[in-house]
Amino acid sequence: METKKPRILLCEDDPNLGNVLKNYLELNDYDVTLERDGRLGLAAFQREKFDLCLLDVMMPHMDGFTLAEEVRNVDPDIPLFFLSAKTMKEDIIQGYKLGADDYITKPFDSEVLLLKIKAILKRNEELNKETENKEYNLSSYHFNPKLRQLIHSGNTQTLSPKENELLKMLAEHLNDLLPREQALKKIWGSDTYFNGRSMDVYIAKLRKYLKDDEKIEIVNIHGNGFRLVVQD
Repeated sequence: METKKPRILLCEDDPNLGNVLKNYLELNDYDVTLERDGRLGLAAFQREKFDLCLLDVMMPHMDGFTLAEEVRNVDPDIPLFFLSAKTMKEDIIQGYKLGADDYITKPFDSEVLLLKIKAILKRNEELNKETENKEYNLSSYHFNPKLRQLIHSGNTQTLSPKENELLKMLAEHLNDLLPREQALKKIWGSDTYFNGRSMDVYIAKLRKYLKDDEKIEIVNIHGNGFRLVVQD
């Protein structure tokens, strides 16, 4: 059985470096999408699913820092590296404040970059396995995301993929705010008005599934998102 190659989004406006790095990573069994500016990079990220982002800081139309903020709004956990000729301490600090896993200054050793990518993807794969197998006790309900099952008093409700993903995100943010924009972009792909109305319908469905326990509720934080609140 063929192993699926890890997917990397590479945003680099220098055509020579971009092509060389893309070819090098592809020779080492990565599937690489190369974009030349931040806006195209964001469009690619919203259109496809990636395992890691390599972002140049200085790009036309949208710089790497702004792109990183947009990426983090959609997926707070995706590994993210900055590639930059900017070596000022303030720039490096800003990169890490935006949630970068690494800030790599140019010129850099491609082999060292490859080893860093392998290490971070291996760590993420192990964390994802733990998350995939995680089950949740929500007061008197038991939620198994892997099987898409919500169990209560011996009755099992099989959730649709979107219901399952939404409840999983709420459970991961238990008693805390799940930002509306984050859920919309991750599950629906964009935070349009119509997708927002669709998510409200799914929230109503989840409330109906959870109605048999007064200790659990999904609270609407107006204009911001939702909280799955479970009382002790």
